[in-house]
This record gives sequence, structure tokens and C-alpha cells, in this order.
Amino acid sequence: MRFTPEFMLSATNEAHFPVEAKTYNAPEIAFLGRSNVGKSSLINALLGSKQAHTSSTPGRTRAINFFALHEGSGDKKKIRPSMIFADLPGYGYAKISRSISAEWPSFIEPYLAERETLALAVCLVDTNIPPQPNDSQLIEFFKAMLKPYLVVGTKSDRISGNVLAKSLAALKKAHGVSEILPVSTKTEAGTKELWSRLQSVME
Repeated sequence: MRFTPEFMLSATNEAHFPVEAKTYNAPEIAFLGRSNVGKSSLINALLGSKQAHTSSTPGRTRAINFFALHEGSGDKKKIRPSMIFADLPGYGYAKISRSISAEWPSFIEPYLAERETLALAVCLVDTNIPPQPNDSQLIEFFKAMLKPYLVVGTKSDRISGNVLAKSLAALKKAHGVSEILPVSTKTEAGTKELWSRLQSVME
């Protein structure tokens, strides 16, 4: 199935959250992870376009950026979005100003805890570094809230074979999960399987 992506809006408070998700009963997929884990790059790889802004400087995303996915293209594009992606601000980067970090809970926590249209949270972890405590805290949050989530290991092209297997095993143990889907936006490894998992949410 082919989709046409469209940037919707950037939200910095609950009043900005798009109403289209509820109006059209379109499931939302949230992408979360540490700053510079590759959220925007993964979203762009899935959409097949550079909709999400990427930066070499961690912590540049300050808002929740929403992208609508419409079935078809051109004149055949359906107005009703089939799915909505939400690119959330990264966390865990010490150089982000405290004022910005302090603002995050005011709109991020309500979004994650109360957003009725949030169908799946994609929790991104870096396969190239040891397990991070704040990644575990995020995953535990979804476990406690009984919210559906999927843990995805980014940048898997940088390591391979036994090294990747050991990294995934360590991440699974540290985060208390049975599955981590490794992906690479550079080689596109794992992106088709991830896309299939995301499409299953629509069904």
C-alpha cells in the first residue's frame, strides 16, 4: 500500500494536538528515544521523504511534530489520513537548556498517558551503546500504563554478527523486554518488517 506523507503541525501544548486523529479514527504512532538516536531519520526512511527534520546537533526537536499518512497519491490521494506519525522530543542530552526540559512534562506526559488515539509507542534504543537507564524508565512507563509499545534498535548497520547479537541480548535484559527489532536507515535493514508492524496497527 502506498502512502503520501504530509506534515500537519508542531505541538507544544495539549491545545495544539491534531483533531484529525479522532475525527477520522486514524491511529497515531509515537516515536520516542534519546536525543540523536535517529528518530527523525527513521521516520523519513519509513515515509520515503524528508518530512522530519534531522540535525547533527542532539536535542533540536522541541515540539511533538505530527505527520499524516494518506493512502494513494496525486488525484487518488484520500483526504482521510490512514495513520499519523508523532515525532517526540528526544531526552537524555545534558546540554539541552533546563528551561526547555522543564516544559516537556507539561505536554508530553499528558500525550503519552491520556491521548486516546495513541495506538503504539515506538521506543528507540541505540544498538551501539550500552543500555541507558532513561530508556528503561521510558519502557517501564509504558508497562505501568499498560500502553502498547515496540522497542526498536537503531543504527544496526554499524555493528554486525555476534557483536549485534550480544548488544541486542544486553538491551533486552536491561530493559526487561523479549523483543527488540534492529533497524538501519542507511541499509534499510529491518525497515520493511517495522513498516509491516506499523501497518498492522491500522488493521
